[in-house]
Amino acid sequence: MLGLLGSAILGGGVAVGGYKLLEPERANSPQALAADPNVRYTSELKSSTYTVPEGLNFTAAAATVTPAVVHVMTEYAPKASQNDMSRMDPFLRQFFGDEMEQGRSRGRQQGPQQGSGSGVIIAANGYIVTNNHVIDKADKIEVVMDDKRKFQAELVGSDPTTDLALLKVKADNLPFIRYGNSDDVRVGEWVLAVGNPFNLNSTVTAGIISAKGRNINILRREDGMGVESFLQTDAVVNPGNSGGALVNLNGDLIGINSAIASQTGSFVGYSFAVPSSIVSKVIDDLLKYKVVQRALLGVQIREVDATLAAEKKLKNLRGVYVMSAGKNSSAAEAGLQEGDVITEINGAKVNTSSQLQEQVARFRPGDKIKVTYLRDEKERTATATLRNATGTTDVIREVAATGLTYEGATLAPVTRQELSKLGIEGGAKISGIRNSNFRETGIADGFIITRIDKNKVASPQDVQRYLEAAKETDGALVEGIYPDGRKAYYPIGQAQ
Repeated sequence: MLGLLGSAILGGGVAVGGYKLLEPERANSPQALAADPNVRYTSELKSSTYTVPEGLNFTAAAATVTPAVVHVMTEYAPKASQNDMSRMDPFLRQFFGDEMEQGRSRGRQQGPQQGSGSGVIIAANGYIVTNNHVIDKADKIEVVMDDKRKFQAELVGSDPTTDLALLKVKADNLPFIRYGNSDDVRVGEWVLAVGNPFNLNSTVTAGIISAKGRNINILRREDGMGVESFLQTDAVVNPGNSGGALVNLNGDLIGINSAIASQTGSFVGYSFAVPSSIVSKVIDDLLKYKVVQRALLGVQIREVDATLAAEKKLKNLRGVYVMSAGKNSSAAEAGLQEGDVITEINGAKVNTSSQLQEQVARFRPGDKIKVTYLRDEKERTATATLRNATGTTDVIREVAATGLTYEGATLAPVTRQELSKLGIEGGAKISGIRNSNFRETGIADGFIITRIDKNKVASPQDVQRYLEAAKETDGALVEGIYPDGRKAYYPIGQAQ
């Protein structure tokens, strides 16, 4: 036993001694010392020698893009109260009085509302792209740069059909982002989303392109003019990212972040961006004409699926099926007809409604496009000259809303401040009731007409057009709101 114990001690001594002889010297190793020199809080700091492969490092793109993404701050006038008591029937007001009701409404008004989003500088002289829903009806727009400079922004123009808007600040030599080609973006490609979620300035997140040409019905409109062909990505986007940049690893702008798919209001996996192919065209229109020049092919379409293919006896599932071509439309003029299956626009394949919308939305009225389609299973090609919503190829210019006199009353446009305060999208304010043909209807001066029957009113001209058409029918029901927030309905004509 003593021999074994001695051998173990001897072996351990040899091992320890050999380790000490072979251990490298670390006399100059840096250490972080606390007040007690015997306590060491950190070990030796040493950067990794691992090299990130080409295309997987986001630092260059983030450094390039972040200074050109701004924080967009908005302010809105207080909205008038619209609870049940404030919407007093105009006939009951004869007993209770306007002054009492207006006093009640003023007492319930809230203070100024605020909102925020993001924007992307696209030119060194101060042009900024954002979402329409970020600035819609705002009374004041302020832009905060990444370097904390602040500017008051002017709204150049907006387009609700694509949810885009263009702002201008008075500044020069600003950092900006160049457009990239969203057509070249591939599913699975790395992208960065840059914005200001939850007021966390200059936040950068990474993800991949999950899908292209995605339609989520967020821009659905009564006139069917909404254009949705989003880039879908899993880069984290949250409230406040709207209007921010989606860029590739070169720092090129390939999309404007616009929406998220969420049941909670926060990011749960997917976000959506307007592709740069649409952004560049819409912004160019706003710069040149103040309004977007929307080109239309003039067809009612349906996506080809297994059910439609069986119903119409189609041999393949590609393309979009033409349900009808409008009379005097560019499609009808080009020879397209019901039953044709459109497969390509200018060589770009279209298999969904959103893909067809995206391709056509890139052009202006008067532009010619090449349409490839199938008829009786034979491929054909036609050249279509696109038209605008009025059926012409004319350029539409911005026309300032003006008032008019109708049936002895004055119809005036509604100011942007009133639209924001009342939470309405459009209308026409009527005055001069006493000496007009409206004096027996019960309408009071200042009433804002927002709808006539099922038709939305956006301007005084709409009121005249719809009421003239109603003279040939049983009259019309006029809907609207007073400046203090009270809603009211009035029958006009035979409907009385």
